[in-house]
Amino acid sequence: MALSTADIQAVYSLLSNALSTDDSIRKPAELSLSQCESRPGFCSCLFEIIAARDLVSQGEIRLMASVYFKNSVTRYWRKRRDSLCIGNDEKIHLRNKLMSHNREENPKIALLLAVLVSKIARTDYPKEWPDLFSNLAQQIQSTDNLAAHRGFMILLRTLKELESKRLNSDQRIFSEIASQLFDYCWKHWQSDVQSILQNFSALSQCSTANSLSGQMDDFFLVCERWFMCTKIIRHLVISGHRSDVLDGVEVVCPVKEVCPVILNAVQMFLPYYSSFPEGQPKLWEFVKKVSTKLMKILVAVQARHPYSFGDKDILGPMTDFCLNKIVNPDPAILSFRSFLIQCMIMVKSTLECKVYKPSSTGRVIGNSLTLEQRKTNISNNISELLSTMFSSERVILVCNVLIRRYCVGFFFIL
Repeated sequence: MALSTADIQAVYSLLSNALSTDDSIRKPAELSLSQCESRPGFCSCLFEIIAARDLVSQGEIRLMASVYFKNSVTRYWRKRRDSLCIGNDEKIHLRNKLMSHNREENPKIALLLAVLVSKIARTDYPKEWPDLFSNLAQQIQSTDNLAAHRGFMILLRTLKELESKRLNSDQRIFSEIASQLFDYCWKHWQSDVQSILQNFSALSQCSTANSLSGQMDDFFLVCERWFMCTKIIRHLVISGHRSDVLDGVEVVCPVKEVCPVILNAVQMFLPYYSSFPEGQPKLWEFVKKVSTKLMKILVAVQARHPYSFGDKDILGPMTDFCLNKIVNPDPAILSFRSFLIQCMIMVKSTLECKVYKPSSTGRVIGNSLTLEQRKTNISNNISELLSTMFSSERVILVCNVLIRRYCVGFFFIL
């Protein structure tokens, strides 16, 4: 028998009892809830409890409802032979409700709902849910910081879920999503990073952020939103385009647009690693997290799109930056091991990259070169660039620094 709005109170009571420490109360409630999972209308009742304004203070019950909601969708959303599933009408109702509930204040519930949307999108997008990304695009453009934050959270989770689908048709769909979202997300990323750096400049002059606690909550929300946008850009650039190593793939334009700006952002964030006093540990942790993440993204882009990354305006400054941080870091950066490791990984990946080796055929000259001939010329140009950057003296210096500064400490630990 289907559940209706008249059963919401009964479901609420079961959820409340399921949180009891008394086994005689909790176990019957859990059994009843498990029996309700396959009944039509159960998910709708759960969502009404999650979204009810008068239950905002009942965080544990709403969280429990979110868990049961997620489990029910996981088990009964997809149609399977000889098994029950959620009806189409209820699916439409739930999809609409999920997209309209865009200001969830409880972060744990918000994360569960974002995961839930991503799981549904894996099954329903694009055939059953064609307007998913247009709705998300509207949400992330909201002037309400919380609504925009939740929109980016859902978008990130959904992209990660769809990115993991490996069929060629699914990858083509993901490429279409990337082309649809990239411009806006990238502009948003650039706008937010400028705002964050301006605030950092002001906050670095303060001994503590406690006096600005009300404003800081909004600022941290913007920081978290921007960090999620950073991850989104990574997915769009790396998985939204086929690797430029593959046959027939041209240079990936977003790489040339994104990488120099990300490198500049790294250089802008790094000074705050040492400038924030102990009274601002949350900001200091954010700087650590962001600086390392941005370097990891650059490493990942180089591995995925080496030809595009090999542009002299990207690879040259990137290699110089990494080598300088390895050889001659600021004293404060010496303790920033995770960042220095990423710099070393970047240099190692660059030197080991097969497409950066000179071609045995040499440079190809002509007016109408094939794509592969153009790539051969790119490889030779990159090889020449790296030869000038890694002079014998510089290689010896780097090796000495690595041995004396890093390897000696490692062997001492052993």
